[in-house]
Amino acid sequence: QLVLVESGGGLVQAGGSLRLSCVASGRTFSNYATGWFRQAPGKEREFVAAISWSGDGRYYADSVKGRFTISRDNAKNTVYLQMNSLKPEDTAVYYCAADRGLRVTAYAYTYWGQGTQVTVSS
Repeated sequence: QLVLVESGGGLVQAGGSLRLSCVASGRTFSNYATGWFRQAPGKEREFVAAISWSGDGRYYADSVKGRFTISRDNAKNTVYLQMNSLKPEDTAVYYCAADRGLRVTAYAYTYWGQGTQVTVSS
């Protein structure tokens, strides 16, 4: 079992920045690709970014390209999501997820964290 715990969410003004962290435990984290997803009230969970186990492969949703950066430190069992130039429409609960393959769809991920709230005020 791989356990994921997100942190770093909060309230920020539009144009501000936040860095989310996802810390893994329970299994060898470097064997897993990791994705970030988000879900706003009344909306489906959507893909944000994903990174391969080595960090060499990265994917981003069009809505966050150029503003968000995903990275990982396997020595610390941690994946990060640096979010800059935040917009009110980025408001959502952000989840990290892990699985063997690098994917952009939520159903492909086996392990999920509990989520962290990000609220961007206008």
